[in-house]
Amino acid sequence: MDTLKKETKKEMVEAYKERQIIGGVYAVTNTRSGRKFIDATTDIRGSKNRFDFSQKTGMCTIKKIEKDWKESGASSFVFETLEEYAKDTSQTMEKFQADITTLKELWLEKLSGCNVFS
Repeated sequence: MDTLKKETKKEMVEAYKERQIIGGVYAVTNTRSGRKFIDATTDIRGSKNRFDFSQKTGMCTIKKIEKDWKESGASSFVFETLEEYAKDTSQTMEKFQADITTLKELWLEKLSGCNVFS
């Protein structure tokens, strides 16, 4: 039985290593003021999950919007994925992170003048 557990664990570790990593750029918008917080992440699903958890608990996990969050309330914010970017298997995490950062800069430029901050 221990052998089976080890094989299953090994398979799970391999599956985790081979999963597709998807990062991207997202916006958290205060629907009352229209202000948009733009950020980039190497795990877009994780960022969305954290945002959903924050809304359910009412606790803000993004320091840069905390003041607005307290003033407007959690229900006044929405999460929007602006662009997803999948890590290529030949790409290092450092290169992936750099590409994601560049994407964020492009989005900030694209949305400049639209009540956006990062």
